[in-house]
Amino acid sequence: MDAELRTLAGWGRTAPSTARVVVPRTVQEVIDALRSADERGVIARGLGRAYGDPAQNAGGLVIDMTGLDRIHSIDVETATVDTAAGVSLDTLMRRLLPFGLWLPVLPGTRQVSVGGAIGADIHGKAHHVEGSFCDHVESMDLVTADGQIHTLTPDDDLFWATAGGMGLTGVVVRAKLKLNRVETAYFKVDTEQIDNLDELMARQSVDDDKYLESVSWFDTTATGKHLGRGILTRANHATLDDLPRKLRASPLKFDAPQLLTIPNIFPPGLLNKLTARAFCELWYRKSPTRHGAIQNITMFLHPLDILGEWNRAYGPRGFLQYQYVIPFGQEEAVKRSVRMMVERGHVSLLNVLKRFGEGNRSPLSFPEPGWTLAVDLPVRRGLAELCAELDELVLTAGGRLYLAKESRTTPEAIERMYPRIDEWRKVRADVDPTGIFVSDMARRLRLT
Repeated sequence: MDAELRTLAGWGRTAPSTARVVVPRTVQEVIDALRSADERGVIARGLGRAYGDPAQNAGGLVIDMTGLDRIHSIDVETATVDTAAGVSLDTLMRRLLPFGLWLPVLPGTRQVSVGGAIGADIHGKAHHVEGSFCDHVESMDLVTADGQIHTLTPDDDLFWATAGGMGLTGVVVRAKLKLNRVETAYFKVDTEQIDNLDELMARQSVDDDKYLESVSWFDTTATGKHLGRGILTRANHATLDDLPRKLRASPLKFDAPQLLTIPNIFPPGLLNKLTARAFCELWYRKSPTRHGAIQNITMFLHPLDILGEWNRAYGPRGFLQYQYVIPFGQEEAVKRSVRMMVERGHVSLLNVLKRFGEGNRSPLSFPEPGWTLAVDLPVRRGLAELCAELDELVLTAGGRLYLAKESRTTPEAIERMYPRIDEWRKVRADVDPTGIFVSDMARRLRLT
């Protein structure tokens, strides 16, 4: 199995580094790759949708897991799927939906591998009901530093150290997932246009338990009494009876083509106050209050998947996604963070505000009860200073940043945000005593 020298970056395109990359096609080739690692170590990589640098390893080895792309079996009776770790959620959905089966947890894109979903313990708009991805993993096969394959279940500490562990405990090569059942591939959606952030958060705090999916978009250009105005969108799976007659003939049909790929031609500064204000005004006006609309999966969950390589639109300097969770009761900190961005002129178009439910046993899993806010901020002068102030705001409020989105904070901040990190380090050290598994993020944040 030959290695190829490649320059890799996260989805934010901010900190590329060069590594040797191998693409194994079997579990044995994964084991062989581990044995070929040198003193710079090794990390696994899926589809590259982490925003920062957790799937990069400058000067070392990166195992591209997309070669392990087989779905081993689908059990309709027990509603489970046994799959290799390199399979994408997009592929899984296309295979599962004809059987009326549904992945309980989906992020904002389907272009994530199963192994990546486990390593980041991803969440979606249904966290307040369904929890995060690893809450639905029955078992996983993990190749550890000694080349051994361990089948882990939620009874194992190593299972929970791997969940959210950003690939630093070993290489996930296979997983068995628990699924939900659905009647259709559509959602019944309620949309509310809300005039300011106070009202948006108040409304989102009411009746969320009646909806499987809940999310709001907010405006980062509006000021004064309209600060944080937004669109609250909540939905449940549509039943067969909910569908209009023309959709009932093929209720589980899932057709989500990629319409175009964004070219790599955009200059820096294309997203600025003027263009952002125009976009936010259009986005706000196009979504009036409406109840009971039927929307397909892409329209409701994954509109950005219509555009390939959409991150190129931010230009060559790239962007960072800043995502935090702040406990309930700290709503003023959420509002202050939005005011800080607006006042400093750091505009974002893709802005998300959600409510999380209970977290799980993983020491490094991101979700915990509270408000989670995410914004995509183009890299420009003053951004580092803004993010440092936001970090302190989040810390003071008892919150944390998401490692799958993080690209620039300090080791000290992460230590304070994740109080169980030493518990995770102990489990990791037991299975990787020489520190074979390492990444650019692990070095930057001194995780290992």
